[in-house]
Amino acid sequence: MERKNTEFDIRGVNHLALVCKDMAKTVGFYRDVLGMPLIKTISLPRGMGQHFFFDIGNGDSLAFFWFPNAPPADPGRSAPSFLPTQGSIVSAHGSMNHIAFNVPADKFDDYVARLQAKGVAVSRVLNHDNSPTGAAEEVTDDVFVRSVYFFDPDGVCLEFASWVGKEFGPQDVAHAPMTAEGVPDESLLAAVARPTLEPAH
Repeated sequence: MERKNTEFDIRGVNHLALVCKDMAKTVGFYRDVLGMPLIKTISLPRGMGQHFFFDIGNGDSLAFFWFPNAPPADPGRSAPSFLPTQGSIVSAHGSMNHIAFNVPADKFDDYVARLQAKGVAVSRVLNHDNSPTGAAEEVTDDVFVRSVYFFDPDGVCLEFASWVGKEFGPQDVAHAPMTAEGVPDESLLAAVARPTLEPAH
């Protein structure tokens, strides 16, 4: 099913900018552990700090600021305190909860093992499906994405994710969005096309 933005010609993420405590450790992790090329470094004027860019594929970048007097990280507010499956993943309104990097499905298990071999602590693999628990122990026809999670040196939650199974269709948009008061707003849920059942002959 073709999905097209009719308002703006948005072509993915140009870059996502985060803040780190130690740019040297950040370069060591993203370039040397995860293998992302460091493609641009900027020294900000008037001693404000640094701004570095890493290539994450498809013309997209992940960027980091280093500010000499930035406040410390605040797990549980600015980012989740725990990895999924290991504790609460709640973070504050307006925060960035995690970044999911798209990886090939046929390399997913190898990449999980490769992260572990590099000394990266990872969550257990989640096979996300439409069941009441939201995940399956094994990959089934209902699984739509596989995920493994880990932290960077500053506690930014990262994910390797692989799309699997069939493409999304109208039936996959089936939940009304919640208001700030925790009430579903049914007016914003588009009508879901359902197949017409033919009578038995």
